[in-house]
Amino acid sequence: MPEADQPNTVVLGVISAPGAATELAERLRAQLAEHIAARLPGVDWSIRFVSDRLVDRPADLSQLIAAARRRVIDEGWQLALCLTDLPLQTARRPVVAHASMTHGVAVLSLPALGAVGVTRRAVEAIVRLVAALAGDPGSGTGPTRRSTAALTRRLRELGHRPEPDGRGVGLVAGVVTGNVRLLLGMLRANRPWRLAVRLSRALVAALAAAVVALVTSDIWRLADGIGPGRLGVLAVCSVTAVVVSLIVGAGLWERAPADGSGREQIILFNIVTLATVLIGVLALYLALLALNLVGAFLLVPRPLLADAVGHPAGVPAVAELAWLATSVATIGGALGAGLESDEAVREAAYGYQPDVRLSR
Repeated sequence: MPEADQPNTVVLGVISAPGAATELAERLRAQLAEHIAARLPGVDWSIRFVSDRLVDRPADLSQLIAAARRRVIDEGWQLALCLTDLPLQTARRPVVAHASMTHGVAVLSLPALGAVGVTRRAVEAIVRLVAALAGDPGSGTGPTRRSTAALTRRLRELGHRPEPDGRGVGLVAGVVTGNVRLLLGMLRANRPWRLAVRLSRALVAALAAAVVALVTSDIWRLADGIGPGRLGVLAVCSVTAVVVSLIVGAGLWERAPADGSGREQIILFNIVTLATVLIGVLALYLALLALNLVGAFLLVPRPLLADAVGHPAGVPAVAELAWLATSVATIGGALGAGLESDEAVREAAYGYQPDVRLSR
C-alpha cells in the first residue's frame, strides 16, 4: 500500500465520570470504535477509556471542556469525549451534547438522554459528536464525493503523528500545511464575526460611548487636531485594549505544561483564540465605524462643527470625527467586556453550539 494511502491513527479519549457514566462506557467499549469507523472511515480509530470526574461539583460546561482539553494535552490524544453525569447549561439553556472543534473536545450529558434506550442513544450521540469534531456535522442532503474526500484528508491530518527523524525535513511541510488547514477550520467553526453581537454588555457600552463622543465638542476639536496618523494609532490601541481585556479577563490564554508536552497544540489553540477574538473585535469596530459615519453626517451640524474647529468642515472632517468616535467607543466596549461573565466570553469566543437534536 502506498504510504499516502496508509490510514493514520486518531486517538480518541473517552473520559467518563465514576458511576453510571463509567458503566455505560464499559458497555460501549467493544463496539464504539466500529460505529465511529463506519461513520468516519479513512483512518484507524484508537479509543482510550478513562474514568475521571475531571471537575468538582458544581461545574459548568466551559470548566468541563477546559479540564478535558488539559487531559487531551497531557495524554497526547487528538480528540476527547466526556461522558458526564452533570446537568449542564449554557446561556440558560440545557445542554444535551456539545462539540468544540477548537478544543477537540465533546461533552455528552447522560441525564439529558432520559431513562429509556440510553445505550443506543449514547452511541448515536457519540458518533455524531465525533463527526462534528472532525468537521462533518452532517446534513440532510447527504455527503458528496468532494466533502467525503475533504473529511478523510482532515482526519488523516489529525491522525498524523510525526516519528522521530534525524533531519526532520520531510515531516515539517506536512505538519505545517496540516496545522494551517486545521487552524482555518477551527477559526471557521468559531464564527468570530458573531462575537461582538453575543457580548451584549460590551456592545451596549460601545454604543453608549459612541453617542457621547459624537455630541461632544471637545471630541470634534480633538479629531480635527490629531490627524489621520494618530487616529490610526488610536484605532490599533483601542482594538488591542478590547482583545487583551477579553483574553486576559476570561482566562482564554493557555500555558503549556512545565514538561513542554503538547506545546505545539497549545500554540495552535492560542493562535486560534487570538484570531477569533481579534476578528470579532474588528467586526465590532467596522460596524461601529459605519454607524458613526451615518450618525456624524446626519446628526452633527456642519456649521457647529466648523465653529468648533475654526475652519470650514468638509467630508474629511466629519469622517475623522466618526473615526475618533469609533475608537473611543471601542475602548468603551473594552470596559463593557470586563462586565461579562467568564462563561459568556468563552461562549462567544468558542461558539458553543448545544446539539438540540439529541434531546428529541
